[in-house]
Amino acid sequence: MAGLRVWITAIWILLFAIFNVALSNYSEDQCSWRGSGLSQQKGSVEQISLHCSEGTLDWLYPKGALRLTLSPRLPSMVVGPGGGSSSSGLITACVKPSEQFHGAQLYLERDGVLELLIGDRVESSPPPRVRCFSRLPGQRVALFLQATPHQDISRRIASFHYELRGDWTARLSPDSNPISSEDACRPCNNTEILMAVCTSDFVVRGNIRSVSEDENLKAAVIKVSATRVFRQKYALFTGNGRLTKQGEVRTLLQCGVRPGPGSFLFTGPVHFGEAWLGCAPRYKDFQRVYMIAKAAQQIPCELPVD
Repeated sequence: MAGLRVWITAIWILLFAIFNVALSNYSEDQCSWRGSGLSQQKGSVEQISLHCSEGTLDWLYPKGALRLTLSPRLPSMVVGPGGGSSSSGLITACVKPSEQFHGAQLYLERDGVLELLIGDRVESSPPPRVRCFSRLPGQRVALFLQATPHQDISRRIASFHYELRGDWTARLSPDSNPISSEDACRPCNNTEILMAVCTSDFVVRGNIRSVSEDENLKAAVIKVSATRVFRQKYALFTGNGRLTKQGEVRTLLQCGVRPGPGSFLFTGPVHFGEAWLGCAPRYKDFQRVYMIAKAAQQIPCELPVD
């Protein structure tokens, strides 16, 4: 009887291990994937398809190769801060590798041609940077991960976070450069300001405390004292102060943002958990534009303006 119990226990352990391997390669939400190269056959290429605008991939013990197709269910007409839809249909994707990205090389596969995005890291190299690329309508684009040979793969994980956005947000990425920096840094017009209030991930009134440089992203970091948080998608502006909260907003370094007096309305998207500057008019200018549009019943959404 004791021998039978041991045999049954061993069977259950084996089934549990098989079940875990199966689960490790299954994405319940179709946004993220986590799997192990140990379950792949030598020389095989595992096909993965994800269908969200953002998610993660974690490839433990890389061996063989993965081919990742990103097919986000985005609206057919992507609206930017100017209120107009994306006439080009261009979709921009950005990939942010983890600081411990090891064991594989990441390529962009565009119409059958491979372009290296992220190489395998050695221990002394700096963390890899965010890489962005764009896809035209009908263009076949995929990400191809190729494991690099190592004697010991036990400590190697190829992990990254991805985001897909409409073409108007591409100007916020230091690595994509789809349009000139002059266009990226120009002030928003009145229509863009009103739309930014409705479509941005954060809408905050505040003052610039200081501006520093993020050497890794080649971006300017604006430290903001927020006197009023109208909306924020994530906890970007926080603090215990009764009147102000603290937060950071990033923008392209070439825009030349400098500290100065006055109150501004900061708006923009969140990119990999960080706030990026969209429209930022002086608050008094925003008030004037908003009140004129409200009187003409031309505001796209309400905001409790003082």
